[in-house]
Amino acid sequence: MDITWRPVRLRPNEIRAQLPASAFAFPKERKEPLTDATHVRSAIARFPQVDGVDNDERAQAFGNIKAAAKYYGIALHAKNWRDLTA
Repeated sequence: MDITWRPVRLRPNEIRAQLPASAFAFPKERKEPLTDATHVRSAIARFPQVDGVDNDERAQAFGNIKAAAKYYGIALHAKNWRDLTA
C-alpha cells in the first residue's frame, strides 16, 4: 500500500477538478478530498459510505487519511480501515 496523499492548498476559486489526485483519500476515484482539517474529518466520517472501491483501495485511502490527519493535527484512533467501517 502506497500513501499518495500530499498537502495541497485549495486556492480561492479553485474547483475540485483542478486538484491533483494526491489531494484525495481515494486518488484513483478522486473521492474524499483532504485539503484541510474539515475535509479530513468528513473523509473519516464518510469512509464507510464510499462505494465502488476494493479492499486495497480502502487500505490506501486509510493510509492517506492517516497521513492527512497527522498533518492537520487530528487524532485518529482507528488502527486500520476496518475500524472506520464498524
